[in-house]
Amino acid sequence: MNIKEHETQVATFAGGCFWCMVKPFDELPGIRAIVSGYTGGHTENPTYAEVGTETTGHYEAVQITYQPAIFPYARLLDIYWQLIDPTDNGGQFQDRGHSYRAAIFVHNEEQRQQAEESKRALQKSGRFKKKIVTEILDAGPFYPAEDEHQDYYKTHRRNYNLYVDGSGREAFAERSWNDGKDKAQLKSQLTDLQYKVTQLNEDEPPNRSGSGDWQQRRTGIYVDIINGDALFSTLDQFDNGTGWPAFAKPIEEGMVRKEADYGGGEVRTLLRSRLSKAYLGRFLQDGPAGTPPYYRVNAAALRFVPLEELAQGGYARFEALFKDEEARECNSGKPNE
Repeated sequence: MNIKEHETQVATFAGGCFWCMVKPFDELPGIRAIVSGYTGGHTENPTYAEVGTETTGHYEAVQITYQPAIFPYARLLDIYWQLIDPTDNGGQFQDRGHSYRAAIFVHNEEQRQQAEESKRALQKSGRFKKKIVTEILDAGPFYPAEDEHQDYYKTHRRNYNLYVDGSGREAFAERSWNDGKDKAQLKSQLTDLQYKVTQLNEDEPPNRSGSGDWQQRRTGIYVDIINGDALFSTLDQFDNGTGWPAFAKPIEEGMVRKEADYGGGEVRTLLRSRLSKAYLGRFLQDGPAGTPPYYRVNAAALRFVPLEELAQGGYARFEALFKDEEARECNSGKPNE
C-alpha cells in the first residue's frame, strides 16, 4: 500500500496504568499526538473514578495518532510488547482489575493482521514460558481522560517516577528483554569493538573504529548499527579535533536519548539510541573553539549510508534534507562543495 508521508492513522493500546503508556511513544518521529483515555466499555464519557470502580467495562488506554510512512504500525507493536506483561490477564504489574488489563484495539483489518502476526511471533519466540494472553479487540469509541492525566510523566514528574519505580514495570522489562539470549545474538552479529561500545558503554580509541566511513567526508546519514534507525546526518557533522565523529544535532531529536551518568566521580551525559538502547557516546557542553554543545559519537555504533543509496536502503524520506540544503546554498550564492 502506498502511504504518503503526511498521512496519519490511529493506534490504540491498553497496557495497565495509562500514565506509563505515553512516554515510551512520545516524541518519536512520526508520532503526532498521544491521548490518555478510556475505551472498550459500555458507558459514555466515563470519569477516572468511574472506570476505577470496574463497573464501566472500560480499559485505561492510549490513542496514538501517527504517520505510518515515518513510523509504521509494526514498530508501534514492537514498543508495545516491551511495555507489558503479555502473560497476565488480570491487570498489569501492581495494578489489578479489568480496567488495567492489556489489549490491542485495532482500527482496520491491516492492523488486526499485523497485531495477530506479532502476537504469534512473540509466543513462538519462547521469550515468555507462559501463554501470551493479551487480547486483540475491535476498536470502539475512545473517551479522552481528564486533563490531569494527559502527559502525566511531564506534568507530575516526581509522582510519575515514584509510581514507575514502585510498580515493577521497568524491572520486568529489563528481565524479559535484556537477557543472556539477546546478548549472545548481538555478539554473533557485531564485531568485538561494536559490541563493547554499544552494549558495554566503552568508548573506542580516537581515530580508530570498526568503520572508517565517517572520515571519508561523503554525503549521507549515519544509522544505528543494531536496528538501522537513522540518527545523524553529514549536514550536521563537523571536525571537533578529537578523532571521534561529532554532530551539532541528531536528524530527529526523539531518536537519541540523553542519560545522566554519575560513575567515575564525574557527572557525564551519555547518549543512547532511543529504541535499541545502544550506547552511542557523550553529549558535551564544551565544544571546541567555543562551539555550542554537541554530540560526540563512537563510529563503531554507526553505519554509514551514502546519499545515493538512501532510497535503496529504505531511507528515501531523508533525501529531502540534502535537497533542501542544496536549495539554500543556491539561494545564498554559496557554491556546492
